[in-house]
Amino acid sequence: MGESPPPTPPPPAAPAKVYYEGCPGCAMERRKESSTGTPYKELFFVGITTFASSLPITSLFPFLYFMIQDLHVAQREEDIGFYAGFLGASYMVGRGFASIFWGMVADRIGRKPVIVFSLFTVIVFNTLFGLSVKYWMAITTRLLLGALNGFLAPIKAYSIEVCRDDEQALGISIVNTAWGLGLIIGPAIGGYLAQPAKQYPHIFHDKSTFGRFPYLLPCLCISIFATFALISCIWLPETLHKHAKFEMRAETAEAGTTQESTESPKKSLWKNWPLMSSIITYCVFSLHDTAYSEIFSLWTVSGRKYGGLSFSSKDVGQVLTVAGKHSLIYLFPNFLNIFTYLLVI
Repeated sequence: MGESPPPTPPPPAAPAKVYYEGCPGCAMERRKESSTGTPYKELFFVGITTFASSLPITSLFPFLYFMIQDLHVAQREEDIGFYAGFLGASYMVGRGFASIFWGMVADRIGRKPVIVFSLFTVIVFNTLFGLSVKYWMAITTRLLLGALNGFLAPIKAYSIEVCRDDEQALGISIVNTAWGLGLIIGPAIGGYLAQPAKQYPHIFHDKSTFGRFPYLLPCLCISIFATFALISCIWLPETLHKHAKFEMRAETAEAGTTQESTESPKKSLWKNWPLMSSIITYCVFSLHDTAYSEIFSLWTVSGRKYGGLSFSSKDVGQVLTVAGKHSLIYLFPNFLNIFTYLLVI
C-alpha cells in the first residue's frame, strides 16, 4: 500500500487589524465594524454639503448676459458674449488649476477641513460676486470661488470612507444625485431671483439693496443655504488615518504579522491608461455640459436682431431647469440605489 499524502497545512490566519487611539480613521473603521446599519446621518450631511457646493456653478448663467450689460464693460452689444465667456469660464479655470492641490491637502490634513473651507469660500465669494459693480471684481470673485473650492474630490472620498464595502455605491450615488440636483436647481434660482426690482416691482424697490445690486438676491440665497450646510459640518466625523507609517509597521510586527521592509516604487498616474482615459472622457462630457449651459443662455437672451430669442432671465432659468431634468435619467440608478437600501432596511 502506498503512503498517504501529507496533510494540507491550514491557511495562514488573517493578520489582526491594529487600531490607534486618537486616529479618526481608525475610529471610523471601528464604527463600521461594530455597526451593521447604513450611516444615514453622515450620508445626509454629504448630500446637503454637496448640493450647497454645486449651486453656484450654474446659477449665474440665466443672468450672465444682463450682468455684463449692467457692468458696462462691453463697448457694443455684440461684444457682450466675449466678456461673458471669460466670466463664465473663470470659475472652472480656478477649479482646474487648484483641484489637484486640494486633493493633496485632503490626503494630508483631512477631508473635513477641506470640506469646511470650501463651504466657507462659497459663502464669502459667492456673496461678493452678487455685490460686484465692476467687471474685474466679478471675474476675480468667480476665479477665487473656483480656486478655493476643492470640494468634489474630498467629498467623494469621504462618502466612500464612511460606508462599508457593500455600501460604497450608495455613498457615491448620493454625491452624484446631490450634485446633479444642484446643477438643475441652480439655474432656477438665478433665473427667478435675479433683477428682483424688475421682475417683482411690487416687492422690491429700485432704491433698495436688491435694486442697487440686482444679482445679489440669488447669490445671497445660495450663501445662506451654504451657511446651514457649513453648520451641519459640526457633526461630520473625520475619516483620514493620521498615524505615521512607521508606527503602523511597528505595531503590525508586534501583532505577529509580516510586512515587506521595502515598498515597491509607485507607478506614475500619467501612465495609468485606464485612469487617464476615464479622465479624458469625463472632461469631454463636462465641457459639453458647461458649454451648452453658457452658450445657450447667451443665445436665448440676445436680441432678435442678432439671431437670439430676447428671453428674460426667468425664461432662461425655466428652460435650463427643464433641460436639466434629462439628467434625472442618469440619476435614476442613484435614486434606485437609495430607495433599495431604504426598503431593505
